[in-house]
This record gives sequence, structure tokens and C-alpha cells, in this order.
Amino acid sequence: MGNTRQSSIDVYYHKTVAFHFGKQSLQFRTSRQLFSSHDIDTGTKFLLRTIAEADYPPFQRILDVGCGYGALGLTLKSLQPASLVHLFDRDALAVDYSRQNAELNGRNDAVIYGSLGYDDIKRNDFDLIAVNIPDHAGETVIAYLLREARYYLAPGGVDAIVVVTPLEEMVANILAETPGAEIVLKRNRSGHAVFHYRFSDVKIPLKPENSAMERGIYHRQDITIRLEKLEYKIQTADSLPEFDSLSYTSKLLIKALEEMRGGEHNNALVYNPGQGHVAVALWKYLQPASIALVDRDLLALRYSRLNLNLNGCPADRVSVLHQASLDLKPGNKFDLIIGSLREDEGKVAAFLLLDKAFALLADKGKILISADSTAITRLADYVASQGLLRIKARERRRGYGLLSLEKLNRENKIR
Repeated sequence: MGNTRQSSIDVYYHKTVAFHFGKQSLQFRTSRQLFSSHDIDTGTKFLLRTIAEADYPPFQRILDVGCGYGALGLTLKSLQPASLVHLFDRDALAVDYSRQNAELNGRNDAVIYGSLGYDDIKRNDFDLIAVNIPDHAGETVIAYLLREARYYLAPGGVDAIVVVTPLEEMVANILAETPGAEIVLKRNRSGHAVFHYRFSDVKIPLKPENSAMERGIYHRQDITIRLEKLEYKIQTADSLPEFDSLSYTSKLLIKALEEMRGGEHNNALVYNPGQGHVAVALWKYLQPASIALVDRDLLALRYSRLNLNLNGCPADRVSVLHQASLDLKPGNKFDLIIGSLREDEGKVAAFLLLDKAFALLADKGKILISADSTAITRLADYVASQGLLRIKARERRRGYGLLSLEKLNRENKIR
């Protein structure tokens, strides 16, 4: 299933951006699914300028928080090539593109990985932490990023941040109320504010033992979902969809799962699980021996796993895979693959996703996939053209649709 050209291209790629800063000339591959895909954003340029113009000694260790496609961290690495630079993001696609851009700019010694906030940081002695704080981040998350930087800075280290102007007062107030925080530089320009600050040697609380997620930094509310005979309670997170109600795509998937009750499904995979609604319904209805969760977003993965555990699914039955697509080892086989398409991804990405799902499908395995009606029509046509999956059912509801697909024959292979 699928064609070779489609499988070999980068379905997320948008354009390559040239960036000149000081004496450095860099290039960045960008994706429409990542922030500022058309050009390096004004806030990043402003923050870089303030760091370069400040009278700091050379930084030995630099951390780029929420790196996107790597513009901030890799530019700093180019300015100070002897430095050790770590870049992280909670989005696996951002991690992928930062790695591509590290190679593109000859900075393969940059250390790039996924982390949810500071929870997965690999060291705690950075001389500089640089952050372009998203304008949609809530006050609790912003306060966490500002205050808990102290646990990852070397003595005398600097935290340099940029925010949009509407967040300036909030940031100033948070820093004013943070013991030991001392602003050493503040500048405003073109809708943004930059703060550089250090932490003095005042007595500070010990670093919390629990992760930010365990402490409720991302928590929004606890809710109960009732759908006919299905009822479950989950914890929801800020910045993830479906924090108080279900989308039509999830409702379609859950209805399809209900109709499968009584069947045997040993190994299941849930793609784009979000808050975990569909994963929990899967467990409630089918109780498979294993559930693999695959998502770009570490927050989604960890909340989905949390909510499975809260609803009685043993922790050892759940695995999480932080990646943008379904790039699993060839030996992995699943009886059931279920998920919804992201609205911001195009048809080629959807076709490639289906190709990869097919490659992971066990004999007589099933795929349940939901999306808007247009995307489902395209997928149905694509399935018919390939001839390796059978459309068992197709549902429509208020502009959305669902395909129930079944593998035809164990002799069929990816072309």
C-alpha cells in the first residue's frame, strides 16, 4: 500500500528560511505545523540581539526551552560554537526539525530531545537558559518556567526570555514575587518584552521531588463523561482539546469501539490520543493486553497514560511513543489501530499515515480512523485505489466521518 515517492518525501516540510545574524548565516527547514514557519519570528530575533549585545562572558552550557525548529538554540550554538547546547520541545515534530536543522547547519553536536517542561532535562548546570514563551501559555505554566529555571542554572547563570507585550506585566509581577530573582536587563521593542534575570544566593526551597505534571502544573479540571452506557472520569490538561467535552471525531471512534465489544484484540494502538478519551473507551470496552499510545505531544501522551491508569488499566499494559507519525519497528503488529487525523495536516500526510498503519497491522487487523468529512472521502478513495484494505463501515456526523477498515489478506505487502 502507498507509493515510494510519497513515503520518501517529508510530508511536513514547508520551506527553508535563510537567517543572517551577526557574522553567522544559517538555514532552517520549517513546517507549517510549527510556530513561525514563514520566517524567524520577531521575538526570537529580539531575544538573540539582547543576548549578543549584553556584556556576558562566553557561555559554556546553553539550554533552549521549547525549541521549535531550532532557530534560537542553533543560532546561539553558531555564535558560541565551543558551548554545549541543549534544545528540547514537547512536540516530537519540533524535535525532528531541530535535528534536521542541526545537521543542515553543521551543528551535529547540539543535544536535542523531547521534554515536558523541565521534567526530562538531562543536566542542571546551564550558564544560559533562553525561552521564547508562547503567547497561549497560561499563568501557571509561565510562573513554573520562570521560577523553576533556578534548579537548572549554574551559580550566576542567566535566564533570558521574550514575551509578547500583553504578557509583560504578568511576567514582571511573577519575577517580583519570586525570592532571589533579580532582573539584570529589560527591553521593549515591536510588541515584545525581553527580561534577563539571575537568582541570588538567598535561601530557596529544595527542588520538588515530583514532576511538574504530578504537581498539577498543567491540570485544568476533573470531569465525568457519560455516553449512553459508558461512564468514566478523567483529569484534563490545559492546552489540549476536549478538556470539558468530546469532539465529534472522538464520539464516532467511541461508538465504533462500543460496536466491537466481545471481540478479541490483544494489541491496540491509539494515535493522537489527546486527553485520553478514546484510549479510556478502548480499555473499558475491549481491555486489550497492550495499548500503545502514539502522539507528537508529550503532554497528551502523559495525560492519556494517566487517565488509562485512573480507569483501571494496569501501567504495564501501556507504552508511549513520542513521535510525529507511526515510525515503529517492523516487528510491531497490532490487531487494532485507532485514531483521528490532525486538522492541520494535509492529504499526503494522511495517506502516508494510513500506509504506515497498514504496515503495522496484524492479519485480519482493523483500523478505525476519524476526521472531517472531506478528509474521510479522500481516504476512502485512496483505500479503494490501493486494494489492500476493505471498508467495513463508514459513518458521518455533522461534517465529520469515520472509516472502519480491515486488512484483506496476509499475503498482501507494502509495495
